[in-house]
Amino acid sequence: MIKNDVILPVLIAFGISVVLSPIVIPFLKKLKFGQFVRDDGPESHLKKSGTPTMGGLIILISIVVTSLIYIKDYPRIIPVLFATLGFGIIGFLDDYIKVVMKRSLGLKAWQKMLGQFVVTGIFAYYIYAHTDLGTEMIIPFWGKTVDMGWMYYVLLFFVMLGTANGANFTDGLDGLASSVTVLIATFFTVVAIGYNSGVEPITCATVGSLLGFLVYNVYPARVFMGDTGSLALGGFVASTAYVLKMPLIILIVAFVYFAEVLSVMIQVTYFKKTGKRVFKMAPIHHHFELCGWPETKVVSIFSIVTAILCLIGILAV
Repeated sequence: MIKNDVILPVLIAFGISVVLSPIVIPFLKKLKFGQFVRDDGPESHLKKSGTPTMGGLIILISIVVTSLIYIKDYPRIIPVLFATLGFGIIGFLDDYIKVVMKRSLGLKAWQKMLGQFVVTGIFAYYIYAHTDLGTEMIIPFWGKTVDMGWMYYVLLFFVMLGTANGANFTDGLDGLASSVTVLIATFFTVVAIGYNSGVEPITCATVGSLLGFLVYNVYPARVFMGDTGSLALGGFVASTAYVLKMPLIILIVAFVYFAEVLSVMIQVTYFKKTGKRVFKMAPIHHHFELCGWPETKVVSIFSIVTAILCLIGILAV
């Protein structure tokens, strides 16, 4: 049972990702789907300009193909797969506008938000109408569930949109979003097995796809995931947490996402009021870079913090 439902999805997704990357990367280069690096970022990042982006397609294909193998026997994969793919498509459109249509900001803010609301709304309806999950959620460290009633669905929109955009902000250094999220996906796999929740094939597929992608995404990256990958991963994390009835656990295991978003909010708000900055640059990973940390050190420290928080998360549930 463990062999078929846990180990094999990791190996299948890893294999697809590793084999697909050397095919897709030259293709993206040929199409000139290169990363546009804005000149208001760290100066050291200017050399990354032209590196193929939209590599999130590799992650998405690996997850989707692997999940489809198991979806018949594991129907709870369906809403997670939908959210992952839905947010990934929004990210793909954003990337396409940036790199092909040469609009550096991609989708307009309202367009991106509308797309995310639509995907989240369909996910919420599916959870309500086609599953027996109900409106209960596990409270970390308490060991009990609380019925949230209609607030369950209100919170869902905040969790989905916040997590997706948190993952998006985290994707700013070579291997950062991949390294952090592979640990979060591993945490979800452990919990899914323990609760016999029926989503472990897709959590394992995410682990495998990210491990394969990291072969080409670690510093110096040969490909970036782009919004295609980061929004998809955010959708995966939020939807998996909801199917596992533990959305609050995101504040612990995905604290790096939260910190990235919070740093931007603090920076923008404080600058508007005072004309001064709290951080040297936001999101916060750039602050540490400008403090003198090598890019690899920032990624390592953020990953170590996530690993420790995932262990705490296991204790919490």
